[in-house]
Amino acid sequence: MTIRPPILNAQAQPILGVDDHLPAISSERMTPAALRARFANPPSWQPEFPGDGGVFANKPPAAASVLVPLVMHGDDAVSVLLTRRTDHLRAHAGQISFPGGRAEPEDASVDATALREAEEEIGLRHEFVDIIGRLPLYSTVTSFQVTPVVALVRPGFSLVLDAFEVAEAFEVPLAFLMNPANHQRRRFDFDGGTRQFLSMPWVPKTAAEAAREYFIWGATASMLRNLYRFLAA
Repeated sequence: MTIRPPILNAQAQPILGVDDHLPAISSERMTPAALRARFANPPSWQPEFPGDGGVFANKPPAAASVLVPLVMHGDDAVSVLLTRRTDHLRAHAGQISFPGGRAEPEDASVDATALREAEEEIGLRHEFVDIIGRLPLYSTVTSFQVTPVVALVRPGFSLVLDAFEVAEAFEVPLAFLMNPANHQRRRFDFDGGTRQFLSMPWVPKTAAEAAREYFIWGATASMLRNLYRFLAA
């Protein structure tokens, strides 16, 4: 089985193209009510990115969950709450991710894992979180079988970050992430193969942060792309 070397500088990898030929999700499909209805009555669809753990993994799989927190700021202002991992971590240092992690024996379900991890990592208390559904299992190159648990989050929460794991938490407009014009396809070449991955670089529009780019890529970008396919179906 091929062992994939880590991508140490994803932003430096060449861009193959941008998916601006695909339509953006309409605002009507991204209201809290519409999102709840879509997960309650899901369409027939297939995820675009099941993950590449089956290709590159060289260790036994482990169950994990992430929370996909959709913060409700109003019908026209839903955002996705993401985290940036600290730079000193051994795995995925500095990367953008959803709150989440490995399932523990005491977790009653994949939902329980996502809720526990979100509270441990960023202090998001479960009473603000309303789980509305799940996306298909995503298999990572680090051999995790990840269930993305999608939830609507009521405003008013206060975050307390785990300083060891999480450098910061921030929100990105769902409309930006659900517009394929913002999805870049990139290529990573290594000895023995080539891997393609998605990136969704986001720069906040506020003047104070105008020069700051959040480079969303890898598994996080792939799961967001699967959410796009789910909403577009």
